[in-house]
This record gives sequence, C-alpha cells and structure tokens, in this order.
Amino acid sequence: MSQNLDLTKGRLLPVLLQFTYPILLSILLQTTYGTADLLIVGQFANVADVSGVTIGSMIMLAITSCFTGLSMGTTILIARYIGSGQGDKSSRVVGVSIFLFALLALVFTAFLLLGNDFLTNIMQTPTESISNTKSYLYICGAGTIFIVSYNLLGSIFRGLGDSKTPLLSVAIACIINIVLDLLFVAKCNMGSSGAALATVIAQASSVVLSILIIRKRKLAFSLSRKDICFDGFYIKNILSLGIPVAMQGVLVTISFLSVTAIINVFGVAQSAAVGIVEKITNLVMVVPQAFAQALAAFTAQNLGAKEIDRAKKGLFYSITLSLVFGVMTAFISAFHGTIFTKLFTSDAEITTHALLYLRSYSIDCILVAIMFSYAGFFNGCGKTTFVMIESILGAFCIRIPLAYLFSTLEGTNMFVIGLATPSSTFVQIILCVVYYRCVMKREHTLVAELY
Repeated sequence: MSQNLDLTKGRLLPVLLQFTYPILLSILLQTTYGTADLLIVGQFANVADVSGVTIGSMIMLAITSCFTGLSMGTTILIARYIGSGQGDKSSRVVGVSIFLFALLALVFTAFLLLGNDFLTNIMQTPTESISNTKSYLYICGAGTIFIVSYNLLGSIFRGLGDSKTPLLSVAIACIINIVLDLLFVAKCNMGSSGAALATVIAQASSVVLSILIIRKRKLAFSLSRKDICFDGFYIKNILSLGIPVAMQGVLVTISFLSVTAIINVFGVAQSAAVGIVEKITNLVMVVPQAFAQALAAFTAQNLGAKEIDRAKKGLFYSITLSLVFGVMTAFISAFHGTIFTKLFTSDAEITTHALLYLRSYSIDCILVAIMFSYAGFFNGCGKTTFVMIESILGAFCIRIPLAYLFSTLEGTNMFVIGLATPSSTFVQIILCVVYYRCVMKREHTLVAELY
C-alpha cells in the first residue's frame, strides 16, 4: 500500500491531519533525543555535565537547523512537481540533493571538529563546563553525516506526501538513544560524553535501517546513479528555496544562543535552567512546528495543482488547531511548571530559575501557534526570503537587544529576561499578517511565479 498522500484532493481537514500527525510524532520523538540526554544526565551526572549538554546541544541545534532549512528546498520542489503532475522530475531533485548534502556534510564536520574551541569560548561557557561541552561537540561533530542523512530522507518523503516513513526512522533512533543514554550515562558514568555518543549511534542506526526499508519499498520515482550529480539548474532552485529557510533557522537559533550566553554570565545554575526550559519548550511546541512543516508541503502541492483556495483554508485550520493546543500548554507552563522541571532536576536553585524562565515562555506558546503556521504557508508558496527576513528582524532587532537590556536592569530575574522571546514573536506575527494581505491581493500571479 502506498504511503504517499495526494494533498490536493479529499476532505481538507482529514487529509491535513492525516499528513500532520506523523510529522508531529516525528518532531516529538526527535526532540526526545536531546530531552532524554538532559533528563538522564540531570539525574545521574553533575551540574557541569548538565551545563555541557545544554550548551553543546544548542550549538548542534543550530547546525541541525541549517540542514533542516536547506532540505525544505528539496521538499518544496518535489511537492510542486507531484502536485503539477511532473513526478518524473522528482528523481533528479533527489539525486542532486544527495550530491549537494554530501558536500555540505563534509564542510560542517570539519567546522565542528576544528572550531570546537571557538564555539565553546563564544558561548561564554562556565569554566566548570568547558571540558564537558568540548567533548560533547567533538563526538556530535563526528556524526554530522547522520544528521544530514536523516534530514534529507525526511524532506524527500514529506515532499512525496509520505510523513510515516520519517516517523519510523526517528522512532528507531529514539529508542536506541534512550537505551544507550541509560547505559553510557547512568551505568558507565560517562556524563556529557556518554549522552553525545548515544545520540550519534542512534542517528547512525536510524539512517542505516531507514535505507534498508526504503530499498524494499516501491517509490514514486526511479532513482539512478546518473541522477546523483551536479546540476546547476536544480541546485540553484534547491538553494534559492532552502537557503532563506536555513538562514532563518540558524540565525534564530544563534539569537537563542546569544540569549543563553547573556544568561550564562549569571552562573552555572542559570545556565542549566535555560537548557532545561529550552528542552521543555521544544516539547510543548511540537504541534505548531508539525503544522508548519506539514503546511509547507501541503501548500506547495496545492499551488502546483492551482488549488489556491484549498491552500488558504489549510492555513486557517493550521492556525486554529495550533492555537487551541497553545493555550492549553501556556496554562500548564505558567501555573504548573513543576510538572516539567522535576523531570530534569531535583536541584532547588536550578528549579527556581527554570520556573521563572518558563513562565515568560508560556506566553510564547500561544503566539508561535500563529507565527509558525504563517511561516509554513509562506515557505510552501516559495516566499522563503520573507520568512527569513521577518525571523531575522524578530531575533536580532527585538529578542537579543531586549534580553540584554532586561539582563542589566536592577533586580532582574529569569522571568524578566525571558519576556524578550514573546515580544519578538508578537512583532513577527504583525509582519506576517501584513505580508499575507499583500500576497493574497495578487494571488492570481502566485502560481505563475512558481515556474
């Protein structure tokens, strides 16, 4: 039975939900990688290890965001060709993507291994955590090829309308990661190094098993060795769509790294608290993230089929459903945050700082439900440059300056500093609403611009 959904036909809401829920579970499980690392390290290692995993995983998140963004170019191109009935061109897109991402994997591996000292210093890593952070980055850096492979495989299948195969891939990795975390960290007392090693082995296992599954499955295209090559036309299209999304992801992550660096000055307890809250918010924001990814492929396929109204309705449903979940998680985060924090630490000082930071983040749980949906829609429309611009404006003109300003106030605390994040998201929503009205005024030219 085919795993691919035709996103241009059928009742809109059931089709969108059927495509979105495997993506949601995939993001949830993928987030569990880092969450399991921090949770198990927090319970079986010391504060320096917690801080090392916190800082190291945030740097790796920036790298992963780059590949996730670039792979969006592959997703959008494949979805367009499928939607417009030109599925035969998908094999070329896939082959060129493999060639391109293999080169990028080599570059980023060298960067992480050779730039370890630079990355550790620029994060203002607390002295107690420097060695832990370095070891985490060395091990994860050596496994960059598996990060690249996972993201590329996921982008290909989402473009085809298959969100279940990536779910299987990440489920395999998640199980292996948790088992190895318990072995390396809890049993062997390897601390942050054990957490990193568990993650790399889990990702490698996931990629290998996924390739074996793919080889036994009949795909919607026939990929040959001649397709894996340098093709300027397809590389240009992949990068023109993917680079703005990658820049958005990397720069936004850098902005959060900058906020973390600002807070790291206050001490190791605050540093650990930031890491814990980041893991919590990654979990509670999986719904808007899932709809953003799903909506990109959904919109691209429907615009390829010239179903503009269906794409617009998809945006409405995405915002509505994400918002309902956002309100619920905001309430829990603001008033019952200990439900989350006690999973990661029993340290009273870290918990106090984490709860304050989480309360300010709870506001963002509501706002990102709107902002992420708009971003997914615009990415599917091919308006990835706008998504990059509004993200950069929010991150570097609002979030970082406000975080620094709030950190200098007399009597400041983690709640006050944390308010910088929802402030930037609010500004981004305003920009998205204005741009959406501009795009829809000339929607008759939207499909023509794709080709």
